[in-house]
Amino acid sequence: MSETSTTSLKLGKELKTRVQRLAAARRRTPHWVMREAVEQYVGREEMRERLRQDALAAWSHFQTTGLHATAEEADSWLAKLEAGEDSEAPECHV
Repeated sequence: MSETSTTSLKLGKELKTRVQRLAAARRRTPHWVMREAVEQYVGREEMRERLRQDALAAWSHFQTTGLHATAEEADSWLAKLEAGEDSEAPECHV
């Protein structure tokens, strides 16, 4: 079991009412709804940040090497994968 600590969260009246209403509809506590919301948000934003970092690294690699695949090459490859074909990624070139 992971360690927990108490955190204070101030909500406007309207948002608090919405959380309470949703909690009642889901037969959960408002605490559960808020914890779930925070957990999902943080997970989503961590994934978004990883994607951003990957994009920055790819851009830096491109700027350094000039290696790339065209949009047409990538689209063709992705279409094959989508169709269930086993296909190698296109060769990168300058």
